[in-house]
Amino acid sequence: MKYVLVTGGVVSGLGKGVTASSIGLVLKSCGLRITSIKIDPYLNTDAGTMSPFEHGEVFVLDDGGESVLEKERKGEYLGKTVQVVPHITNAIQEWIERVAMVPVDGKEGPADVCVIELGGTIGDIESMPFIEALGQFSYHVGPGNFCLVHVSLVPVLNVVGEQKTKPTQHSVRGLRGLGLTPNILACRSTKELEDNVKEKLSQFCHVPAANIVTLYDVSNIWRIPLLLQDQKAHEAILKVLNLESFAREPKLDEWVARATIFDSLTDTVRIAMVGKYNGLSDSYLSVLKAPDAYKAAWNSLKGADGILVPGGFGDRGVQGKILAAKYARERNVPYLGICLGMQIAVVEFARHVMNLSDANSTEFDPDTKTPCVVFMPEGSKTHMGGTMRLGSRRTFFKVADCKSAKLYGNVTYVDERHRHRYEVNPDMVPEFENAGLKFVGRDDTGKRMEIIELPSHRYFIGAQFHPEFKSRPSKPSPLFVGLIAAASGQLDKMLQDCPNGHVVSAKHHLSNGSYTSTVLQNGHAKKLVNGLPNGTYYANGNGVHA
Repeated sequence: MKYVLVTGGVVSGLGKGVTASSIGLVLKSCGLRITSIKIDPYLNTDAGTMSPFEHGEVFVLDDGGESVLEKERKGEYLGKTVQVVPHITNAIQEWIERVAMVPVDGKEGPADVCVIELGGTIGDIESMPFIEALGQFSYHVGPGNFCLVHVSLVPVLNVVGEQKTKPTQHSVRGLRGLGLTPNILACRSTKELEDNVKEKLSQFCHVPAANIVTLYDVSNIWRIPLLLQDQKAHEAILKVLNLESFAREPKLDEWVARATIFDSLTDTVRIAMVGKYNGLSDSYLSVLKAPDAYKAAWNSLKGADGILVPGGFGDRGVQGKILAAKYARERNVPYLGICLGMQIAVVEFARHVMNLSDANSTEFDPDTKTPCVVFMPEGSKTHMGGTMRLGSRRTFFKVADCKSAKLYGNVTYVDERHRHRYEVNPDMVPEFENAGLKFVGRDDTGKRMEIIELPSHRYFIGAQFHPEFKSRPSKPSPLFVGLIAAASGQLDKMLQDCPNGHVVSAKHHLSNGSYTSTVLQNGHAKKLVNGLPNGTYYANGNGVHA
């Protein structure tokens, strides 16, 4: 197994995640099998207790995890004192090696390369155990099996646009002092690095100039892998990993097409996202500005072509989300509710269609007389940790001709990732369905409500799971595709033209203006060729918008 570690220095938010995923993409295009690991340097053992307001989005994966604390409680350390070194550092290394060997591409056997993103910034106290572990790990796996890519900032100062190298020098010096030596520098800057700047960085950071790449500002995010390819970052990585003879030149034609098409788009579709973690909404200033913010929010909502209500915890902002769901339902505006957004839609429907004025979730009102949403039966109300329905779960479609089933390609079930503690009250489902709200997706027991639809609406869908976690550039989440299609007036034709499948990838040949696409029809991949100017693709008489 070969490992590529991506670290960050100087400031947070430089784009380590984008860099790591772009490296994975370019190496994959070289013919290698890739897997990835994300490490956040926090002491939380349960992501379910982390607030997005504090941490940012908590990204949910398919599996769970274990901790050193659990091992100690099981007596696996035989009564010895548990210390950061070697117990914590060894556990980190063992975890990396174990997870890296798990295939993620549907093929047998482990991947060729594992890309590891270490969250945080070099020098942070909380990341020290991970830095120590990774330093030991690089020695453990040996030369030729470990490549360190350090993402750093090269700011541009004053009117003459001088690029300053000192922040990166200090960052690399700190990294080397912690036992890790970068093989490649990925420098974030507003413009491409000048040759003399590269030479200076090379001299002071002990990194060959050929191994210093610039991730400068570009028109869209899809161009980052192309920057790496153009600057031959893949060749530098392959050389460090002794993989030059096993890889081919990267093939990124489809990716070039995606980036090019993105820059050529002119029509705008406005989606209003009614969230609760957007800024310091609990601050005193926000309270003072509340009337103005309320009016501005409604104007934004009324000007939107579609409405997205994402997940969240707690009652802050819930009434605004309910108003947004009501507006979308009554005005026939395309609506997608995710997790809490689905629960909100159920509560709103109960209040304003079924005339159950006190309908609520027990999360917000434990004593409500009409509990539309309730705490999971198997969950604990006294312990927050480990009480979530977390990770990949299966949803079965109970209504074959519903919009969501069609968007997923008329499959009988889907596996999507979950992160919640509350669910729709199964005892009230018959009442809802009699009133017109359909629960088209459920779990294998039929008691957990996973997907709702309002058939009388042009697009009103809620999902208890988080479809965004499995969305990919070449295979966007069907529910998001449906929202965009409905918001742009193309949903009906898209479902009509391709009743048995949905677009999963698209490629635009710029030389002759023709298109090719791949769709899934009854589970089988099928090529579509000869695209028309209006964006409709045809295969055996069946078209699909992309």
